[in-house]
Amino acid sequence: MNDRSNIPSSTPISDNLRANGYWNPEWNSFTELDPIWTEKFLDMAMHPMAKGLIEPKVWEFLAIAVDASCTHMYGPGTRRHIRRALELGASQDEIAAVLQGVSVLGLHANSMAAPMLLEEVARHQAQTAPASPPLAPN
Repeated sequence: MNDRSNIPSSTPISDNLRANGYWNPEWNSFTELDPIWTEKFLDMAMHPMAKGLIEPKVWEFLAIAVDASCTHMYGPGTRRHIRRALELGASQDEIAAVLQGVSVLGLHANSMAAPMLLEEVARHQAQTAPASPPLAPN
């Protein structure tokens, strides 16, 4: 019988995240392809928190912002980090401020595209405007 209980895992961060309910199932494919790369990625991503460089409530605010951002939109993570922030003493107003702050990421699409829309409408109108009738001679 092969007893592996005393052999350290090569993916302790991943193992810990799974055991504590923080594992994102979308990471499963990366883990299947390369568990060591995934472990290194998670180590890098969690470095500030693991080293105590950012207080836990602020870390949760950052995680909420990332998970709720228009480029990520990961609902389970957003919910989990909101729950944890509340447990750490965050107020509803603080969390709402985080969500309000991250909401402006989507605004950039409008600030980029609105001028383009106005330009294209003006161009379209210029191209489709009926020609002015010739002036009648006096």
